[in-house]
Amino acid sequence: MRGVAFFSGGKDGLYATHLAERQGIEIPYLLALKTTIGISPHYENLSELKKLADAMNKKLLIFDMTKGSEGLAEFIASLDVDYIIAGDVLLEDHLKWVEWLAEKSGTRALEPLWGRDTLELAKEIINAGFEYSIIAVNKEKLSKEWLGYTFRSIGDLEKFLKENPNVDPVGEFAEFHTVVLKCPLFEKSFELKPEEVEEGERYWWLRFRLVRA
Repeated sequence: MRGVAFFSGGKDGLYATHLAERQGIEIPYLLALKTTIGISPHYENLSELKKLADAMNKKLLIFDMTKGSEGLAEFIASLDVDYIIAGDVLLEDHLKWVEWLAEKSGTRALEPLWGRDTLELAKEIINAGFEYSIIAVNKEKLSKEWLGYTFRSIGDLEKFLKENPNVDPVGEFAEFHTVVLKCPLFEKSFELKPEEVEEGERYWWLRFRLVRA
């Protein structure tokens, strides 16, 4: 069994990839989307995300969403894979979109995080050896001082949630976005080097470099 995993460099997608591989699915491809709905802090740092793909010995594929969902389904169908892997937890609209893509592309959707309690999931991700940093914050939910905050332990998670009690533990409602610095998928770990804070319509976000730890 082979799959392609949606990839932004963030913790949810990579943890879903990790769980899929533990189920015995080979994942040679990571798929990043060039969005049409405003600036993506992940895509703006695409050169750094390539370093993560290289650390996993996986091929990074890029699809421009100006070609539409039908075009994306055709692209996935061309990859000769059995599964589309995504890291959705609670957002039903995105789940339905992934399931639609799977149907159109002749594959199956695999959503290993779906329906999980987000606090327990956040703890599980950290306990599995993932370390990750915040690279974007929703301006209505978090101050830009949280940019670069790194979760390395349950204590880091507890501190963050104590100071931000109204924010979902995994940022499932787009309160924040992350990049993974260390996890079992990587041959090496990284450190985040912030370079510049940018302001978008919705987010404060970082331009950053990833350097080998």
